[in-house]
Amino acid sequence: MKSSAWVVCSLSNAIQRKGRVEKDALMAERKEVLVVCGDNMSTGIRTWDVETGEELLRIPTCASPPHGLLCVRDTFLVASQLQTHRPYGGGAIFFWALNKPRAPHRSYPMEEIGPIVCSKDGIYLVGGALSGNTYIWEVTSGRLLKHWHAHHGSLICLAFSPDDSLLISGSEDGVICVWHMISLLDIADLPACGNLAPLHILSEHVSSITSLLPMSSHSEPTLISSSLDGMCKVWNIISGKMVHNHIFPVSITSIAMDPGEQTLLTGCEDGKIYMTAIIVGLEEDQTVIPGDESGICSKHKGAITALKFSLEGKLLFSASKDHLICIWDASNWQLIRSFNYGKGHITNMVIVPKSSLSMFGNKRNLPRLRISILDKAPQQNDAAEGTPTLLQVHCPQEDNLRFKSSPLLKKQILDLEQDRTPEAIQMKVETAIENRLWTIGMTKHVMSINRQLQLRLVDMMEQRLCLDAQKSRKKGRANIPDDRKDPSNP
Repeated sequence: MKSSAWVVCSLSNAIQRKGRVEKDALMAERKEVLVVCGDNMSTGIRTWDVETGEELLRIPTCASPPHGLLCVRDTFLVASQLQTHRPYGGGAIFFWALNKPRAPHRSYPMEEIGPIVCSKDGIYLVGGALSGNTYIWEVTSGRLLKHWHAHHGSLICLAFSPDDSLLISGSEDGVICVWHMISLLDIADLPACGNLAPLHILSEHVSSITSLLPMSSHSEPTLISSSLDGMCKVWNIISGKMVHNHIFPVSITSIAMDPGEQTLLTGCEDGKIYMTAIIVGLEEDQTVIPGDESGICSKHKGAITALKFSLEGKLLFSASKDHLICIWDASNWQLIRSFNYGKGHITNMVIVPKSSLSMFGNKRNLPRLRISILDKAPQQNDAAEGTPTLLQVHCPQEDNLRFKSSPLLKKQILDLEQDRTPEAIQMKVETAIENRLWTIGMTKHVMSINRQLQLRLVDMMEQRLCLDAQKSRKKGRANIPDDRKDPSNP
C-alpha cells in the first residue's frame, strides 16, 4: 500500500511540475521585446524588454529607411541599409539571427533597396528600389526569382495580402499596384521581365504613400492606405474599388489597426495620433469621412514615424522624430513608459517574442529556417540551357483533338517519367500552371456571383420592408372611422 501511495504521489508531483514548466514557458512566450531602428548608423538597432524596460541587445552599424526592417518567422531580423555613406552604387540587405547576435549575413543587391516585406512562411523576400524596380528572392536559396519595373516613382512601402496571394506596392507618386503572386512567380517567365501588368492600379492618392495595411477579418480582402495628402482610403482588393475615404487635417505618416480590426490608429505629421472607426459594408460607399480632430495623445513633439500594437493587442507603441518611443495602454490610452532612442530619427519598429532571443526558448514546432546570400543578379545558367521542346501529339481527327489528346498526353508523360526527361518535367509544370490559372478564374467568378447574390439579397430585403410599410399604412387607414377619413385621399 505504501508503494502504491508513493507512486501516486510521485505521478501527481510530476504532473504538477510539468504544468508549472508549461505555464512558465507560456508566460515566457507571451513576454515581448521591442526592436527599434533608425537612420543613424552609429545608433543602429536597439531592443528593450517591454515589461521591465531593460535594454537587451544593441546591434551597431545599421541604418534603415522606413519599412526597411522586419522579422522573419521570429527567427531572423532583416534590414535594408541606407547607402548615403557609401560613395558607390548598389544596395545592402543584412540578416541577423535573433538567438545568436553576431556578424550578419550580408547581401548586396544591384541597387539600393528601400522597403522590404516577407511572406508569412518566410520563403519569399520582396524589396523595392528607389528607381521603381521590385525584386523577389527565395530566402532559403538566395535565388533572385523575379525583378521588374513596378512604378515610375520610388517604392515607399510593400505588403502581402493576409493569405500571401497578392503583393501590394505603394510609391512616391501616390500610386498603389496590386500584383498576383502566381503570375510573378510563374517559372515559365525569365527573372527579368521589364514591365508586368498589375491586377489593379489604385491612383486616388495625390501624394506619397506612407503605409499599406491589409485586413483579414472581413468577408472580402480589404486594404487601408495612407498618404501625405492627409487621406486614409479603404479599398476592396478584389474589385480594386475604393470603399471609404477618411480625411485628416494634416499629413499622415503611419497607421496601425487594433487586433479586432475595428479601430484605425493614425499617426500624423503634427505628432498626434487619431482614432477612427472602420466599418466595411457590403456595398462600396465612397463617402468622405472627416477624421476626429482630438488626438489621443500629445506627448510626441515630432512627426509620428511608426505605430505598432503588441502581439496580444493590449499595448500601442508609437515612435516619433523626437527620438521617443512611447508605450500606451490600449484600454484607456494612458502613457505607461517611454524610451529614448538616441541620435537619429526612428524609422522602424518590430515586436517579437522574448523567447526568440534565447537559443532554447523558442520551442514551437516549426522547421528550422535556413537563409542564404541573396543573388545580386539573375543567374544565367538556367536560361542558357534553353527550354526543352515538347513532343508532338498526333491525333487522327482534328475535330476530336481536345478529347483524344488528354489520354495520349498522360500516357506520354508516364513513359517519359521513367527516364526523368526535361520534356516530362516541363509538361507537368505547364499543366500545373494551367490548373492554377483556371482556379484563379473560377475563384474570381464565384466571388462575383456571391457579390451579385448579396446585392440581390439586399434589394429583396428593401422591397420586403417597403411592402410591409405599405401594408401597415393601409391597415392604419382602414382602422380610421369613416367620419374622419379624408375624402380626397382614398
